[in-house]
Amino acid sequence: MDYRISSKPLQIIGLKVEKSMLEMKSLTILDVGFLPGRTSFRRDAVFMNKWAVIFIAGGAGTYQVNDGEKQQVKANSLFMFYPGAVFHYGPDPGGFWDEYYFTIEGPRIQEWLDSWLFESGTVQPVQSDEDQQNKIERIFMLMDSGVPINVDRAAMLLESLLFEFMMHARSAPQTHKNEDTLSLLDDIAKTLYRPFQPEQLCARHHISISTLKRTLKKVTGYPLHEYVHRLKVAEAKKLLISTERTFKVIATALGYRDVFYFSRLFKKYAGMSPRHYKMTNGS
Repeated sequence: MDYRISSKPLQIIGLKVEKSMLEMKSLTILDVGFLPGRTSFRRDAVFMNKWAVIFIAGGAGTYQVNDGEKQQVKANSLFMFYPGAVFHYGPDPGGFWDEYYFTIEGPRIQEWLDSWLFESGTVQPVQSDEDQQNKIERIFMLMDSGVPINVDRAAMLLESLLFEFMMHARSAPQTHKNEDTLSLLDDIAKTLYRPFQPEQLCARHHISISTLKRTLKKVTGYPLHEYVHRLKVAEAKKLLISTERTFKVIATALGYRDVFYFSRLFKKYAGMSPRHYKMTNGS
């Protein structure tokens, strides 16, 4: 790390104990740093056998790996340095950013990447709150103590911090995605009393037919048209035992012109004929 990059005091804490004294063999924090008001841009940076997780708490800039796309970095962003690549990074010209870094090593890093951590070589927007800031400060205190067990605690706390960052980052878009799916299912339910027209449904929700089919299969476990048929059979079951309507009238109301076709669907999904169902479940 280049420490001559800011006019403000820097906080740099290296590993103060022999690694052989640590209980955590799968993850070791080698050093941590806080670089407030960083103004310098670094080019052609190489990190031989180490990884580093960078959290930008304020300001803005860019991050580029090798000759790849120059990615924008804003406040509350994470990115990584890792072996085998060349990095160009830093604040925008005339600007600054507030940088926390955690240099780490160990096989635990690959486990993160294989399961829940963001992809290396990308910038990950996250959400930060007071609790997470307190964890960062706690990691620095534990590293500064020079006590082996505290260094182990710092490593575990860093994993917890990154996991929380990732779960918070995923919760917002997932919530929005869930709302979209619920709206889609609600719209399908409103089509029970007319022929199902998936093209119009897709147009209302600005999605393709393939997306509609994939979403329904993932959420319900059923192919699109089978899901709609099952909904209509469920509605027919309710009407059979709660009204005096004939099955023909119910089939027509649910958008089926061929009552015999709907009767076969009913028996397939209800396990018995409409007549038998009414006799068995009617009052």
